[in-house]
Amino acid sequence: MNTFFLIEATGGGGNYNGIALFFGAIMFGPAILLAIIGLAILKSNKKAAKVLFLLAVVYVIVSLGICGSMM
Repeated sequence: MNTFFLIEATGGGGNYNGIALFFGAIMFGPAILLAIIGLAILKSNKKAAKVLFLLAVVYVIVSLGICGSMM
């Protein structure tokens, strides 16, 4: 039985898929969202799109450093 963020009542354990998925979402989720927003406004406002792309790259670098060290 694959659980997501839940602890099995049978005393199982050792299944850390939910925690790995959680840290993966924290590492890449906001950066992907910023990149999608940047692509959406690229034609109308190039300067704002560049800023959003830069923020996405900086976020990935910082999050891989912090979250990667925790994993």
